Amino acid sequence: MYIKQVTLKNFRNYTNQIVHFDKGLNVVVGKNASGKTNLIESIYCAALGKSPRSNKYKDLIKWNENNCYIKVEVAKKYRDYTVEFGIDIQDKKRIAIDGIPLTKLSQLIGGVNIVFFSPDEMKLIKESPVERRRFMDISLSQQSKQYFFALSKYNNILMQRNKLLKNNFSSTALKEQLYAWDIQLAKYGALIIKYRYEFVQKLQTYAEKVHNRLTADQEKLSIKYESCLEEESLENMEKTFLEKLQNDFEKDRNLAYTTFGAHRDDMQILSNDIDMRKFGSQGQQRTCALSLKFAEIELFKSELGESPILLLDDVLSELDEGRQTQLLEMSSGLQTIITCTEFQENIPHNRITISKGKMIE
Repeated sequence: MYIKQVTLKNFRNYTNQIVHFDKGLNVVVGKNASGKTNLIESIYCAALGKSPRSNKYKDLIKWNENNCYIKVEVAKKYRDYTVEFGIDIQDKKRIAIDGIPLTKLSQLIGGVNIVFFSPDEMKLIKESPVERRRFMDISLSQQSKQYFFALSKYNNILMQRNKLLKNNFSSTALKEQLYAWDIQLAKYGALIIKYRYEFVQKLQTYAEKVHNRLTADQEKLSIKYESCLEEESLENMEKTFLEKLQNDFEKDRNLAYTTFGAHRDDMQILSNDIDMRKFGSQGQQRTCALSLKFAEIELFKSELGESPILLLDDVLSELDEGRQTQLLEMSSGLQTIITCTEFQENIPHNRITISKGKMIE
């Protein structure tokens, strides 16, 4: 899989720009605030239907304009197709594939598979479990429409359940009202957890090999899914999930939110048996994050039969010279789009120079 061309109209600081990409290494060079990250962001939006930088769609629109437009032309193993993504000032989005409007985000996810890495992705290791769940959810949603559907249903049901807990504290019928939601929450929650267990187990195989390479066999990486449920049959997990929700009713009512579920889980990350989430140095955490991202690429290849597109936003500046060389070597064989302020590596690449939202020939 690779991107052939991106067209931007009134997106961030771009007025009207077409950018062509090669199948291999593409290096987007420019000064800070020139629009390099915006270009990466546009691809992310076309792949996942949202921005990695803002929850407000209208933030994507160029100042004093009423709408923006992204068009990404993609080549996959069996066919080429086009993704169009538009936003207006009212925060309404319009997404189409080959000119056909999509009615659900699930129809978009998985069309353009990406692995995204930026300095902010360091949060994956050192910050709260939210970041590690997000990593699992984004990767799994691209690989499985069933997972994305279950996750969407789960989040919606969880929101409704929490709303009931908040607004019906004194209601004697609250437990009965919650039960209808609990059945559904247990159904989709168990499925999500089952998928995550399998994902982390597969990821471990690749991540250990990548980490050995990045650390010259000096550190052994181990990852494990930390869940509210033990891994067993889906039927038993669903049953246990429901029982736990029922048993925690009084606690949930007093706290006014759901204390048990897939939305509370985490991923353990150990290097030489040291918990990197708490005790890893910045360098170790950065290396662990890289290992997980490159393991994710291998998992995409294994599960889907083709490589994702690797997006590296301002990552080289965070790495020493040795890590930079390793990263570029490991990214060979797949389309890689890197942003940086300068690039001195003597390797074949397509150079794209950006200045003030325009491509310089």
